Amino acid sequence: MKYYIGIDLGGTNIAAGVVDSEFKILAKASTPTNRPRSCREICKDMVKVSLEAVEKAGLTVSQIESVGIGSPGTVNSDTGVIEYANNLDFYNEPVAEYIENDLGKPVCVENDANAAAYGEFVAGAAKGAQDAVCITLGTGVGGGIIIGGKIYSGFNFAGAEIGHTVVEVDGVPCTCGRKGCFEVYSSATGLIRMTKEAMDAHPESKMHEMMGDHISGRLAFNAMRAGDEAAKGVVDKYIKYLAVGIANTINVFQPEVLCIGGGVCNEGDALMEPLKEAVREQVYSKRSEKNTRIVRAELGNEAGIIGAAFLGISK
Repeated sequence: MKYYIGIDLGGTNIAAGVVDSEFKILAKASTPTNRPRSCREICKDMVKVSLEAVEKAGLTVSQIESVGIGSPGTVNSDTGVIEYANNLDFYNEPVAEYIENDLGKPVCVENDANAAAYGEFVAGAAKGAQDAVCITLGTGVGGGIIIGGKIYSGFNFAGAEIGHTVVEVDGVPCTCGRKGCFEVYSSATGLIRMTKEAMDAHPESKMHEMMGDHISGRLAFNAMRAGDEAAKGVVDKYIKYLAVGIANTINVFQPEVLCIGGGVCNEGDALMEPLKEAVREQVYSKRSEKNTRIVRAELGNEAGIIGAAFLGISK
């Protein structure tokens, strides 16, 4: 059995796990990221939680093959340098070098969405495929692309920004500077915005009495199940835009599998069945005998750790 360390570096938390060669997480440890801090300080905490995870797993560092890190931002996976990560305030930081010096193990660094996609590819919903795309519906819309078993990130390591393709020309402004991005309409944030808009337009909606302390991404789905027409309109609109973005992605890449993750996917068939039908009507390959399988991601928050752990074998 071989053992690897996977680190999920986030703006809020740093999580590390020891993963064996059968893709099982043996132990995990985490600590707050505590921004803003220097890259060197954050790297020291990545080392600290890695050592804690190794100890919890009953192993020693000498038994670890390699270390992988999934980080937000633009990551040069060839050099191990995080070229730019706005929410960490990193600019051209040699993270792989720092971690290698402290742990004495080879280190690979990759964009966090790519790492999570690779986790689903090696051990989750896309296992067994050669080509796959993974889309995460969270605060934004994250994307990861696997072609021929390898992570695709473009010549400048900034590829797979599926969330910043446009699904509504001159639509709602996006934080990236464009208007009408997939992310604006299909993220959990977008779903909440559309729910608020519908509630403002429909004071009679059950969503008002069902909202509790705050408006969540679940509210429109829950109210739809209770027979609320305004809520059904929100869900239909959300699925319409999500289907457009997914159909666009399939038309470009034609992957064997497209997996969707994020909290919105917990809605299950209420989301997935109408979504699949809407995508099926739009994809260019609909008359083909071979079509992309659209599935829910399987690994949840563990995808980033598992994918990062195996970055060393993805090269």
